[in-house]
Amino acid sequence: MQSKGMTLLRKLALADSRKKHPTLPEAARYVKPYSDKTANMLTRAIIDFIRFNGFQSERINCTGRPQDNTRIITDVLGDSRRVGSVKWLPTSGQRGTSDISATIRGRSVKIEIKMKDKESEYQRKYQESIERAGGYYWICHSFDEFMNYYNQFLLSTN
Repeated sequence: MQSKGMTLLRKLALADSRKKHPTLPEAARYVKPYSDKTANMLTRAIIDFIRFNGFQSERINCTGRPQDNTRIITDVLGDSRRVGSVKWLPTSGQRGTSDISATIRGRSVKIEIKMKDKESEYQRKYQESIERAGGYYWICHSFDEFMNYYNQFLLSTN
């Protein structure tokens, strides 16, 4: 059974689809299923929910980048093969940054998605800097937990 939050998200997704594609027959309308079983699925659900409610949100990627040191060589028999290695360079972004950055009612909200892992030292320092600057920082393990944060936030910013 789906939670109330996931049911609401699906309704919002259908409304968004109707708005974007008003001439599409209902029988042909498809909305991707939402879940909070994995970090990627939960991230997508939260980003879409925030956007469907008229606010801004985006996924933040702070992985490094690959440096490809490989090349293709051809041996004396004419066979080609790849030699060398790929080295990962560190990110140029801020270490510890949140998974989602959003602006809700003009306020900066950073959302960290945690399934089984724990917050790193860099993430704790990032959280402190966001809160010190007057922003909001939420750690979410499920869509229901996000909905609790979101509803409390809306009540406190009226």
